Amino acid sequence: MQIVFMNRLSRMSGADQEVFAQLWIGEEEGIWRLGWRDFSGSEETGDSLWYEGGSWNEMLCVYRHELAVKMGDGYRPLIDGAFHDEDSLSGSRNQEQLKLQYFSEQHSNESVYDELCSWRRGKASSERKAPYILASNRLLRMLSAFLPRTLEELLQIPGVGEGKASQYGEDWLGITSAAEREHGFPLGWVHEAVDEERFVSWQYKQKELKYKKQLERLRLRRVLLQGIGEGLGLEQLKAVSGVSRREVLEAVEELEKDGYSVEKLIALELAEVSSSEQASVWTAYELMGDTFLKPVLYKAYGEGFSPAEGLDMYYERLRLIRIRYRRGQAAQLEAATNL
Repeated sequence: MQIVFMNRLSRMSGADQEVFAQLWIGEEEGIWRLGWRDFSGSEETGDSLWYEGGSWNEMLCVYRHELAVKMGDGYRPLIDGAFHDEDSLSGSRNQEQLKLQYFSEQHSNESVYDELCSWRRGKASSERKAPYILASNRLLRMLSAFLPRTLEELLQIPGVGEGKASQYGEDWLGITSAAEREHGFPLGWVHEAVDEERFVSWQYKQKELKYKKQLERLRLRRVLLQGIGEGLGLEQLKAVSGVSRREVLEAVEELEKDGYSVEKLIALELAEVSSSEQASVWTAYELMGDTFLKPVLYKAYGEGFSPAEGLDMYYERLRLIRIRYRRGQAAQLEAATNL
């Protein structure tokens, strides 16, 4: 096996005792191997094989995820830029915002956070919007930790702009200003309040979560592509992938965007849907656009459409037909561009 990359890492263990490890990537006849080797003094304590297979992209995802786990545990590399990606833990503005996020996760007022979450649920329901569009969990955590009392203070919270403040600021301030707080604004004091080493480890934990999601997404795509090629339907893809039908459909939409053919699955799932029904949905997309599904649903099936079996099946049909519709729109645009 040819070693193509190696990095040495170390961390402090116990009282002034430094332990070392080695991370390596090797290749032999198209098979990639990724491993971790621990050292105790001058003695090797064994290898852990993290990955073995033919996919460079999957190996790289495993590499980034497992390295983030180790660095979250305190290991630091001899060679900087160990993740080999575009992300960086540097940048003063980014660091300031991350420290605010870190502090808010450690010191949020739970009762205020729960009240903000309750507000978000009610507001999302009344405005018929997804809760995350109104405010992310991260933003609600920061509001509950720093407890702004004025519009000027509210605008110092990352993620709060003039638009959000004018829409929801009064509601947020009504909740946050009622709670007692130990610190004030501006938030420059946070930099000194954060333990640097714990903050760095927390950053690597965030990378760990990010790369774990990337790895899960990559493996899901591989399973779905294989299943679609074998002629599996949505229910079978759900079983082999271990995710919900909705998540399968979301991944299928991404595959189509990335240029993979998913027509075999679409044809299978729509085989029992009449051509007239499919034509009605297609016409609805032409009239209503393809961004939101609900107006297309009621345009195609009628206002107040509420079948006894529920709407999930019909939304699945809409999403599958939308893939074809968007493919057709893209083809028309390309043809017009080439004229």
